[in-house]
This record gives sequence, C-alpha cells and structure tokens, in this order.
Amino acid sequence: MSSRRKLPPLTPQLAEILAGKEATAMKSLGLLDLDTMLRQAPRRYVTPAPLEHLRNVHVGMEVSAEVWVVSVKERQMRSRRGTILEARVTDGTDELPLTFFLNNPGQVAWHRRTLEPGKRLLVWGTVGWDKRGETIQITHPQYEEFEDTDAGRIRAHRPRPVYPLRKNIALSTVRSAMKKALNHVEELEQPVPRELLDRRGIDRLPEAMRLLHQPLTWQDVNRGKRHLVYEEAFVLQTIFAQRRVADARTPAPALRVEGPLQPAFDQRLPFELTEGQQYVGQEIIERLERDHPTSVLLQGDVGSGKTVIALRAMLRAVDSGHQAALLAPTEVLAEQHHRTITELLGDLARAGQLDGHADATRVRLLTGSQRTAERRRTLLDVTSGEAGIVIGTHALLTESVEFASLGLVVIDEQHRFGVDHRRQLRAKGPNGASPHMVVMTATPIPRTAALATVGDLDVVTLRDRPGMRAGVESFVVHEDLPKWEQRMWQRAGEEVAAGRQVFVVCARIDEADVEGGSDGSAGAGSDGSAGGEGEPELPLAALPRHLDPGTAAEAEEPPPLPARGVTETARRLASRPELAGARIAVLHGRLSGEEKQEVMARVVAGEVDVLVATTVIEVGVDVPNASVMIVLDAERFGVSQLHQLRGRVGRGAHPGIAFLDTRAVPGSPTSRRLEQIAQAVDGFALAELDLQHRGAGDLVGDQQSGLGRTLRYLDVLRDVDAIEQARKDARAVVEVDPDLLTHPDLVAAIERRLQDADPDDVERS
Repeated sequence: MSSRRKLPPLTPQLAEILAGKEATAMKSLGLLDLDTMLRQAPRRYVTPAPLEHLRNVHVGMEVSAEVWVVSVKERQMRSRRGTILEARVTDGTDELPLTFFLNNPGQVAWHRRTLEPGKRLLVWGTVGWDKRGETIQITHPQYEEFEDTDAGRIRAHRPRPVYPLRKNIALSTVRSAMKKALNHVEELEQPVPRELLDRRGIDRLPEAMRLLHQPLTWQDVNRGKRHLVYEEAFVLQTIFAQRRVADARTPAPALRVEGPLQPAFDQRLPFELTEGQQYVGQEIIERLERDHPTSVLLQGDVGSGKTVIALRAMLRAVDSGHQAALLAPTEVLAEQHHRTITELLGDLARAGQLDGHADATRVRLLTGSQRTAERRRTLLDVTSGEAGIVIGTHALLTESVEFASLGLVVIDEQHRFGVDHRRQLRAKGPNGASPHMVVMTATPIPRTAALATVGDLDVVTLRDRPGMRAGVESFVVHEDLPKWEQRMWQRAGEEVAAGRQVFVVCARIDEADVEGGSDGSAGAGSDGSAGGEGEPELPLAALPRHLDPGTAAEAEEPPPLPARGVTETARRLASRPELAGARIAVLHGRLSGEEKQEVMARVVAGEVDVLVATTVIEVGVDVPNASVMIVLDAERFGVSQLHQLRGRVGRGAHPGIAFLDTRAVPGSPTSRRLEQIAQAVDGFALAELDLQHRGAGDLVGDQQSGLGRTLRYLDVLRDVDAIEQARKDARAVVEVDPDLLTHPDLVAAIERRLQDADPDDVERS
C-alpha cells in the first residue's frame, strides 16, 4: 500500500481551470476552490533591485539593469553532465556575462529561445566572480523581456507576489495557477454589497483580486489588500450583528428584584466597593433587567475585584427567583471560587441549616472528580432550585445537569471557553428562555481587538483596584548571573521566615517527559477538568524575531535547555540552604481532584510555605498570605500567563514580588520582552504590548502565533477605521434584512468563515 498522503479533491469549478502540477500544488496547499484560492494573499512581494549602469557594478551588489542581448554561447561542463550557457548583455556603458548551469536540455532550449540577440531585458541578481576569479558575472539571474516605454518599465519593475509554499511546490507553479484563476475572477462570491464598497471607496472584488495578484505598483497591492481587510471585517461584524438580533428575539428572565440577598451581602462586605466596581456593577444590573439575553464581557486586570461584581449579579438572579451558574476552567479555580463565595456570603449561603440566614440560599460545587454521593446531592439541589448559585467546571455542561430556572451564567476566564460551551449553557434556561451571560477575562482586550473578536459582546471595563491590596513588583532574573539567582532564593527564604508563602511555577510536571508532550509542557496537561494546566499560549522565546521592537544589535539566542519540572524542582528546593526547614508541597494536573483540593486547603491554611506547581494555579487562586512568585524558565510562558501568575501574590496586606527566572541571554530579544513585561504596570499595558509583538492570535482561539485562522487579513492595531466602518455597515444591512435573504454570497461567506475558523475561535477572547 502506498504511504503517500491522499490529497483532497478540487471543486469541479477549479478542476476545470487547473490541470497537472498546478492542480496538485493547490491541493497540497489546501486551496480547493476558486474563492479560497484567489483569497490566498501573497506572503510578500519582491521587486528588482535598484537600477544601475553596468559600468558601476561590483562584486556583491544586488542590482538590476536594462540591457539587450549581444550574444549567446554554450559549452558542456567538464566535471559532470550538463551545459554552461553564457549570454553577454550590454546597456551601452559596459558588457556583462549572464551565466547559467543547466542539467536539462529543455532548460537550455528555453533560455536559447528567450535570450535572442537584440532582445531588450530587465535583468536582476547578485554580481559575483567567475570560477577563475577573473571576470565579474551574474549567475542564474532573473530576467524578463520588456518594452522600451514608460509603461513597459513600470511593468518590468512591478512587485512580484511570493506565495506560501510547501516542499516540492515551485513558486512559478503557484503564480501560473493564480494567473489562470484570475481569468475566472468574475465567478467569485462577492459577500460585500457593491454599494457599500463604492461608498467606502474600495475596489470591487474582481478588480481587487487582479491588483493583489498582478500589481503594477505598490499602490495596487495596498488597494487589493484593502478589499480583503474590509471584507473580513464586514463578514465578522455581520456574524456579530446577526447574533445580537437573535438575542433580541429570544426571551430571557428579567432580573429586576432588589433584595433581600444582594443588599444583605453589601452590608456585610468587609471592604468598600471601589467607584469602578460600583459603576460597572450598575452597568451589568441595568442589562440584567432586560427581557432578552444580555451578553457582557467584563474585563479587568488581575486582582481588580471582578468576582465581587459577578457575585452581586448572581445574588440579583437569586433575589429574582432564578438560579446563577459560575463556570470555571479548572477544578482548582472552581474550588477556589466556591470557597471564596461561601466565605463572603457566610450564613447567606447556608439555607436549610440551623445557623443559616432566613433569606439564605445554597451554594453548590459541581466538578468531574466529585464522589457519586456528593454529586447526587448537588444535582438534586440544582434540579429542585434549592441551590441558588452553582459553581463548576465543564461538568455543568453535561445533559444530566438540569436547572430549575437558570437566569444568569458567569464564565470565568472567557478565553478558555468557546461558543459551543455558551450555547450549551444558554439551552438550559427556563421554558425556552435563555439565561443572561457575563463572561470575565483578566487579560484585557484593547477596544479595536474587542470589536474584531468579540463583537457580539458588550464590553465593560474595570480599571481600578481594591485599595486593600499591596500590589506586586516584578524582576527578571538571569541565571547567567548567579548572584542574582542566589539573591532570589534568599529573598524567598526571608519571606518564609517572616511567615509568608512562596509560589514556584514550572513549565513541566516531570523533566523526563518528552519535550512538548501533552502532559509536561507549559499550558498543557490534564487536571480533570476543562483547560488542563492552562490554555496553550505561544511562549516568549517562540515569538517571531522580526516582530521584536528592539535594536539591530542583539545577543544571539542559544538553543533552549530542557525545562525544569515540578517534581525535580521540589526535591532541589528541599536541599537549598536558603529554604532550610520550609514546608514544600507540589500541585499539578496529574494529581486527583481530592489530592489537589487537599493541597490547596493546606496552602490556604498556611501549612505550606513553598508551593511548587504548574500553571494550574495560573488563574483564580487567592492566597492573601502569598508574597513571592518565582516563575522558572519564564521564557516558556506567554505574556498573559506571566501576568496572571504574578497576580497570584500581593493580594493581601503584604507587598508581592514576582521573579521571572530565565536562562535567556541578557540583552537577547527574549530577555528584553521579559523586561518589558516586568516593567508594565498593568494588564492593559501588557495587552497592547502583546498585540504589538504577535498580533491578535492570542485573542481569538487556539492559534497563538498572531497568524491564527480567525483573523487572516485584519490587524486590530492598524485597521481601526476598517473595523469601525464594517461594524456600522454590517449593522445597517442586518437591520434591513436580518436573515440576509437578499445577500446569498454573504450567507455563503459566513458559513465558510464559521466552518474554516471553527466557531469557538470566532468568540474566544
């Protein structure tokens, strides 16, 4: 049986246009239909080098010259089979040989026909010596015949597209296929109404595709790209506009009752709500009073107090006779939320108990690793409505979980969940109604990025912090500087001696794990619930160097050393003199749910001095006594992960210190990125930094490189105007024709986008 991969077929339309190696190339590249193929923008463009007179050229120059052919001769190679073909050309100032080493007789014949004496050519390439080092020449230059006119020169110096390629696919093959496809450009789907394009001064699709693939000038390239940018923004914004219309048609419980739970909770809060918390809380409450589903993105920096806002909203749902669910991505975070909420509510969470408040409700926890008896009791309370607040992981999404009257869903760490999860929870509303939805993120999203990636959510932003938190300072520690590393562990020991606690985070569980394996790398593993050790995020060391804003003079990046693991690190720390006598524990995704719960209970109780963990503690863990965060191999973590991790300390009265320990060379691009993170004062500054470094990939799903599938042409920093225009235009179209009955090409483009991008990608933030 052949081991060759069977390529998918082209659509009949494209199969008629292409044949042979061009068809094979398109199959290999996954460009299976005319629309996808022509919307494959070139990766870049190349133009001939600057024009020079031949009398001025010298070895090493990248040049182009307008010449005519003087003579052509050929001879057989001496040391191997093949032909050396030499064409002498002149521009009137000097002569220069063009030399080709050819193995194929057909290539010789082709060059002979093209390089006829007297033909005018534009030639470009690198000037070098001949084999004997006596004469300069250009070996294997590129050349093209041109007319000796202004129009001919413009064409000869045009930008030439360079497409993404795979092994055994020649650029000339892809260019030839694109040229044939352009003959059928009028047959493309045109999702953007022509009147909108005309109003915005954007070329219509057929002309835009010609400009993109066969430009004469860089202005042509920009015009072609502008169409694709606007088209992508328009299709996405139409998806969001339709979802808003669907929400407006769907009934939802109107959560309008004030009290008794929420006022009683406010009275017993041990702190004053900040102005920001009060304002944002009122914004959300106003939306919850509507009789159609609310979709709100609550974004705030790490430690800004989002949980209290969400809890007040959940209590309003209970006061209004409904239930609220809080969905967390990991069991550790779900258990943390359950512990925090029950402590904050006190007797308000103990309905049916002797010490419960008269108006109390029940707060239940549901996770995948619960024992059967406990799970059965929880499900009974959820189904009967006795549990007003239910906190859980993906276990909440299963069919066996039936709510009596679900009025509000709060999703923590929105980037860990996709649209399918939201739909599953929305389907659990009472009597065909849909619950309101509040999704929270501690990785702030700049406004234009939010418009492009979560445009169907109303974004409310919490910028201030509760005043009782001491905050955290961050420092980069290079292991190439041993005194710095030694001082880091000394500082950790000093905090332990003062009665405080230390977190040490590793990128792997065991160092014996295969690098990049599913259970060892940063952001991987399984903790028995959604999200594993954390959503995979592109590590700093893997960010493209050309995106780095640093100077040209930079240290070389050495090959990365194997990452440290939790198990081995815990053993090493037990023998460090700076931590002598410290009580050390480990936490990672391979522990059972009960084991993780027991470890976290000991940490919260102050029975653990140093917790060595994976990114399972990345979000939600709230230990006010923890004052030091040490992230080993910090270059293996992403920007938002590092920010989340350092947000685990400095949450109480004691100032926090975060050490980003790295084996990157001081002064290298990775080192500089870590310094920028350490210096950034909040998550909003980091969000802008993250976008600048790697694009919006991190904002829209599993593709973390900034070149993810969801945003192919849009740049959320560059294309602010296009996103705003598309948003207005899409809303206007959907208001007139909500089901897009008069826009079949737009419907097809939406279906294609949702299928190609994966619905989860479109809505993750």
